[in-house]
Amino acid sequence: MNTIFRGDVTTARGRTLAWFDALVIDHAVFRLVWSNFAAVAPGRLYRCNHPTPARLAALTRRYGLKTLINLRGRTGNGSDALSRDAARSLGLDFVDAPLESRGAPQRDRILRLYDTFRHMRAPGLLHCKSGADRAGLAAGLFVLFQGGTARDALDQLSLRFGHIRQARTGVLDAFFHHYAREAEGRKPFLDWVREDYDHTALQRDFRANGLASFINDWVLVHE
Repeated sequence: MNTIFRGDVTTARGRTLAWFDALVIDHAVFRLVWSNFAAVAPGRLYRCNHPTPARLAALTRRYGLKTLINLRGRTGNGSDALSRDAARSLGLDFVDAPLESRGAPQRDRILRLYDTFRHMRAPGLLHCKSGADRAGLAAGLFVLFQGGTARDALDQLSLRFGHIRQARTGVLDAFFHHYAREAEGRKPFLDWVREDYDHTALQRDFRANGLASFINDWVLVHE
């Protein structure tokens, strides 16, 4: 994780550095004017790209948010510091639930996210950096946890959110397709995850398009 932020947001200098780091290094300048916010389950769960403090406050007021789920994990950068401070000021529960965007989903992280969804104060808002890949995976998992289909889950990974399935991030689509082929309709999703799913095999067998990966990683700078 690239960052020049090494302070805290309780001082004027630290907060200025956090904002510079967020806007310039973490590309939050684009998130000032664009958001891919959407409802996953209205009144229960929402998703978006990494919200600025002002957008988080506005969404909290409008939707009555109680929990912020950070799919990036503890990065230590300016965006992270500003989000934690904003969540604290707004009275939101802050949950770190890191996921990968270019690796096959890991069993322990899927099950940890299930527990997060079960115990969180609703409504919750989940975010990654771009709101395209990890947010789509987490939203799709929520759909399956609630008894939805793999097809419904795949709708959360779409170009509408900025997701490119031909790139390395397509391994997330492959995960849902894998469940649909191997067990859907015959075994509950969580039982399949606990008993049968092999993320190393899925990663080994997945092949991405090199050009699409270049565009996703270096042009769009998705994390």
